[in-house]
Amino acid sequence: MEHKHTHETEHDHDHGHDHDHGHGHGHHDLKGRNLLLAILLNVAITVAQVFGAVISGSLALLTDALHNFSDVVSLVVSYVANLLSRRKQTLAQTFGYKRAEVVAGFLNSASLLVIAVVLVKEAIERLLDPDPVASMWMIGVGSLGIVANGLSVMLIHSDSKANVNMRSAYLHLFTDMLSSVAVVMGGLAMLVWPAMVWIDPVLTIAIGVYLVMVSWGLLMTTLKILMQFAPSEVDLEQVRRRLESLPQVNNVHHTHLWSLNEDTLHFECHVDTVENYSLKEAAEVRAELRRILHDEFGIEHATIQMEKDCCSDQSFILDE
Repeated sequence: MEHKHTHETEHDHDHGHDHDHGHGHGHHDLKGRNLLLAILLNVAITVAQVFGAVISGSLALLTDALHNFSDVVSLVVSYVANLLSRRKQTLAQTFGYKRAEVVAGFLNSASLLVIAVVLVKEAIERLLDPDPVASMWMIGVGSLGIVANGLSVMLIHSDSKANVNMRSAYLHLFTDMLSSVAVVMGGLAMLVWPAMVWIDPVLTIAIGVYLVMVSWGLLMTTLKILMQFAPSEVDLEQVRRRLESLPQVNNVHHTHLWSLNEDTLHFECHVDTVENYSLKEAAEVRAELRRILHDEFGIEHATIQMEKDCCSDQSFILDE
């Protein structure tokens, strides 16, 4: 029997993808400017907080300053990733730098977890051996932190919904703003009740726990993308049943589904047909399969290998 075997990749030019790229440059430029402004604001507040922490003796203020410094680093990472993501695809980088922002999101969320552990460790030590704290300095510098971080949060709030990179930068800034709020509350409490020196490390522990809560989900999201796990929002078994419901399809096997980044799903599979179709007939079946994948499952890039009795192992997921 003659075997017809074709292999083709679909790009989403028919679905307005080019239009999205067309207006994307202005959005990238705006994100870049907002990130740069946020970096400058956080450099200023970090210097002020370190100075205030040394004078006041506040651990909460010092950890807030360290967290702010991590904000500066994370924002620089996000800024560089944002620049890299604009680069065109080349022979050496056939996907371009599409995952640069995913990598940045992973690094930033991982750093948040590390910071949280350090905060809690230092706070427990201070709780066991509390030191006097200059509450007025805490209130003054903490208030400055609320203003600076609040402005930074406002700058990138809308962009934080776009991808994991901007979301991780936003989380750094938002949690730092909360840290500054906690510092001011602690300073006010100690101003009214000087004996409440324990409030400073307790607030620090609360901040650390909150950091873990907000960063863990983001870390797992970016890790799954980097590990090329199938995105949870797509049910692969449902995809299989739908594709095999076509009368021309006998079997769908050797399937892979992964996210290039947060916006783009890639899918590949072998399709064993019920008959030994001509190339033209196979192309028509493939076009229908791609339409289903795009319209019903949001998969924009599909590589479908049409075949008839070619693979001895027709496992849906092949253990390679």
